[in-house]
Parts: sequence; structure tokens; C-alpha cells
Amino acid sequence: MSPHTVIRRERWTLAPDREPDAEPFTFAMECAVCGERSVTGEEVTDAQDWSLRHAGRHPSHCSYRELITRPWRAWMENGPRGPRG
Repeated sequence: MSPHTVIRRERWTLAPDREPDAEPFTFAMECAVCGERSVTGEEVTDAQDWSLRHAGRHPSHCSYRELITRPWRAWMENGPRGPRG
């Protein structure tokens, strides 16, 4: 008797996690000139306000990156962990 491998193909789906226990979206802004960053938080306006204050203190720093963390969830289409499973 020889060992063998059984491979079963499954179709996976990936989507933003909107479950009640999902981690929150978080936002931060980063100055593209000096690399300084705002505090990461759940309110995008806090990060935007930081950018405006930073630009006021450093008038030549006019370019920013928005850093968003959004939770995602993967599940097998016929599996128990889907949005309705």
C-alpha cells in the first residue's frame, strides 16, 4: 500500500468583513514629504484634520497618503463561514 494525496478543489470568495464582530475600519494620514503620520483611528476626519495642521506647520508639505485598514473575510462558497452560513 502506498500513500497518496487527495486534493479537493474549492471555490473561495473574498469580501469586506461586515460581520458584527469584524474589526473596525481605521484611518491614518501620512505626509509624503517627511513620512510623519497621524494617529490611527476610526474617524477619517481626525486623520484629515491632522493633515491640515501638519500642512499649516510645514507649508511645503502638500502631499499626503491616506492609510486605510479594512477587514476582509474569506470563505468557501459552499462552506459554513459565508455571510449567510
